[in-house]
Amino acid sequence: QVLREGGLVAFPTETVYGLGGNALDEDAAKKIYAAKGRPCDNPLIAHISCAEELEPLVKEIPEAGRRLMEAFWPGPLTMIFPKSSKVPYGTTGGLDTVAVRMPDDPIANRLIALAGVPIAAPSANTSGRPSPTTADHVWQDMNGRIEMIIDGGPVGIGVESTIVDVSSPVPAVLRPGAITMEMLREVLGEVTIDPAILGPMSPGVRPKAPGMKYRHYAPKAELTIVEGEIKEVIAKINSLAAEKLEEGLKVGIIGTEETVGCYPAGDVKSIGTREDEATIAGSLYGILREFDNDGVDYIYSEAFATGGIG
Repeated sequence: QVLREGGLVAFPTETVYGLGGNALDEDAAKKIYAAKGRPCDNPLIAHISCAEELEPLVKEIPEAGRRLMEAFWPGPLTMIFPKSSKVPYGTTGGLDTVAVRMPDDPIANRLIALAGVPIAAPSANTSGRPSPTTADHVWQDMNGRIEMIIDGGPVGIGVESTIVDVSSPVPAVLRPGAITMEMLREVLGEVTIDPAILGPMSPGVRPKAPGMKYRHYAPKAELTIVEGEIKEVIAKINSLAAEKLEEGLKVGIIGTEETVGCYPAGDVKSIGTREDEATIAGSLYGILREFDNDGVDYIYSEAFATGGIG
């Protein structure tokens, strides 16, 4: 009812918590941007509960889109299609394309089906902060700004959905996520990476997907990732941490189950185990928020593999 009447409801998905409003209601889109403190040229993702709900939102479903739907929906994949006239520009950030996802989470799926409208839902955090992976994270950012939070416990994946633009001749990844390049290439063959992922966009360009133009998912402290052989990484982090601690600053360190015992000083947290990278993805945003709450000045993190979800 809140969603049908143009209000906002935060709810769990399998990736992160979403901040939901009616995707077909321009005023609801404005409320989402206001609650997040988000620039309104940053497009929103419309969430649907079944394949039949896609057709009214798009002009066409390209072949690549059909193949990806069969392989990965419901799931952590967002696709960008040419939009129909039914979807307001307020939802698409002024673009002629619309981003659509069918979440796998049973609470999200049921909520969308019961509301009877597609739900525009960016992550339920204030713009720039780490995305929320528990209802408490949503409460920290959104208490007093929205009508309702549905608490479904901690989410499963913990990082955003992959975004693929299927509106152009060669599908392009606009945001990396839980559906990896390897998985996409297995289904489609040719897939490119949008250059905006690899470097900053120029100021006049409208981003095609959330996360492409503005600072996202960032802790308050400055975060440095240290790459190299693990023994060298540990030594380097300890040396960087010692310098800052000597200056009287508060230092956070991100290690893994295998290495946390190697850091004698600082606010040391385990992000998971290298044997299962899904544990690392699932803990990432929660740990960045813990460091915010601990008031650290600097964070040093071990680097992780870049293949798959890494």
